Amino acid sequence: MKYLTRLIILLSLATPLAAPLPTLAQDVDAGVAAVRQLGTLNGQALACAEKDAAARAKLLMLAHAPKTARFGAAYEEATQEAFLAQTKAAGTCPDARALAGKLDSVAKHLQAALPIALPAAK
Repeated sequence: MKYLTRLIILLSLATPLAAPLPTLAQDVDAGVAAVRQLGTLNGQALACAEKDAAARAKLLMLAHAPKTARFGAAYEEATQEAFLAQTKAAGTCPDARALAGKLDSVAKHLQAALPIALPAAK
């Protein structure tokens, strides 16, 4: 009887902990989507030889995205797709101001989805 009581108590305590899990999955998906947007802008910037915009996109990626294969792959795939689309389309490249404005917008979205973790105080 003691084991059954303990099991019931443990299960009742664990139930509230399981509730936030879907929210965590949604947060990760939002983060991956933001990283893909950043990769898309990076690909455009690289294809259009906008080195400053590409460098800023890389810095945002390094500052915000977790260092995992999922986030790295999302960034690289989006970069490659956008680069190929820009070069195949042979269309006009967005100017530096337009890219900077898009990067500002994505930076805000990225900050909301993946805030920068501050280093622990020593």
